[in-house]
Amino acid sequence: MSRIALRIIVSYTVCLFVVGALATASPLYKDHTANSTCRKTKVAVLGAGVAGITAAQALSNNSVSDFLIVEYNSEIGGRCRHAPFGKDAKGKPYTIELGANWIQGTISPGGPENPIWTLVKKYKVRNQFNDQMSILTYDVTGPVDYTAKYVAFEEAYAKVEQDAGYILRDNLQDRSFRAALNLAGWKPIGDPQAMAVEWVLMDYEYAETVEVTSQEFTIANYNSTYYGFSEANQMVIDQRGYNTFIHGQASEFLKKNDTRLLLNAIVTNITWSDDSVVVTNADGSCIEADYAITTFSVGVLQSGDVTFTPPLPDWKQIAIETFQMATYTKIFFQFPPDKIFWDKSKELFLYASPRRGYYPIWQSLDHKGFLPGSGIFFVTVVTDQSVIVDKQDDETTKQQILVTLRQMFGQHNVPEPIDFMYPRWSTTPWAYGSYSNWPPGLTLEGHQNLRANTGRLWFAGEATSTEYYGYLHGAWFEGQYVGNAIAGCLNGSKTENCKNEERYRVLHGKTSLEEYSARNGWFHNSFANFIG
Repeated sequence: MSRIALRIIVSYTVCLFVVGALATASPLYKDHTANSTCRKTKVAVLGAGVAGITAAQALSNNSVSDFLIVEYNSEIGGRCRHAPFGKDAKGKPYTIELGANWIQGTISPGGPENPIWTLVKKYKVRNQFNDQMSILTYDVTGPVDYTAKYVAFEEAYAKVEQDAGYILRDNLQDRSFRAALNLAGWKPIGDPQAMAVEWVLMDYEYAETVEVTSQEFTIANYNSTYYGFSEANQMVIDQRGYNTFIHGQASEFLKKNDTRLLLNAIVTNITWSDDSVVVTNADGSCIEADYAITTFSVGVLQSGDVTFTPPLPDWKQIAIETFQMATYTKIFFQFPPDKIFWDKSKELFLYASPRRGYYPIWQSLDHKGFLPGSGIFFVTVVTDQSVIVDKQDDETTKQQILVTLRQMFGQHNVPEPIDFMYPRWSTTPWAYGSYSNWPPGLTLEGHQNLRANTGRLWFAGEATSTEYYGYLHGAWFEGQYVGNAIAGCLNGSKTENCKNEERYRVLHGKTSLEEYSARNGWFHNSFANFIG
């Protein structure tokens, strides 16, 4: 789940950082590959990413030790994922982050602390300030300075931000971020440089275009993190990997080879009711639980790979299909360290293509504080372009990008890379994307239906976080909340935590039936055959 915001606010500076904590080198826990008979447990936690591990820890902290964690992969960590890449001078591979890579928002003086920041400090995960102001800009002609366009964008953004406050306060109709920017005077169509600036300040953070992004909830989401915690962000470069902190969390309540952690266990069906939940895995094994927590991504829930018996109610299915799963792809190159062609004093390099979002933003890891001497340079693409590169072979993608680099830095200055790789998040069956995005028009009630439980089956993850969707700390807060709620139920608590989550079986629009009339340009009764 990685996001970078390259936001230059007119009245203040915002610098974002890549949160990354990679997994420990070898899993501590027992593999689960053989068929087994059904197991009984109090709680089945489905998924061992941030939300799943945090939920299990909350259960343990509340003296609920009878639980099972069911994980698709051979190690925990979820979308906090890393891989070996390239080699240093001694032939040892570097560790790079495929998913989440930044800690977004740390702590404000006298204010709350981001729980991911707390855990990163606790487990001494190495991270470094990522200076988003350290940037050079390019277009198809090569280097060209268009950073002044950042100021124009931020002036428009300030108006959008204020307007979003009125929408929320006065219960006004939400609109797309594109419409909001247009109303604020920002119209970049036909200007590749302006489109590149908009991309890096919006798509780079939310992994979706402004056309399909909510104005109201995007502003609320950004402000909750960066005004709620701080405007600081850190890029994790720990060679143990980002999910070191997740392994640290797990070690606090799981023992080595703990039989409560089932790895390589692929869930195919969840049978739920008001009394229990039965989870069936691809190997034929099953788990009978009093409660279950699914932490599957919106992408997995939308895919149909996991079936539900009975089918989820309409209000829940509508919520799942309405929320968005975005894809954020980092494409890594290692170039010969003695043939570096970019300015090593800078961190970021923005490319303005006539085609919006076409290999637009580059970051150097061969930089002091990161991985100096590594020759590693990576480009980020998001949803539409991510889907394109996911479906084409490595060589096609590599050659497309080398053409772009040679436009930026000169035809004869860019050598062939010595290593190249990228993940394909949109087709990864346990993720089907990187993180969620709030579409325009989805109400708070509509999102609450994504959060709400169905019988004894509860839902948690970054996507269910109203304030922090898309962020790792959103997953942490939701995992903790649901874990505590179920622990309260099991421990006989009568508090608010032990109850059915609020749900809205019918979501009403803002237009009454009487208003569908000629007075509003509605001249024919389109409902005649459908409304009695």
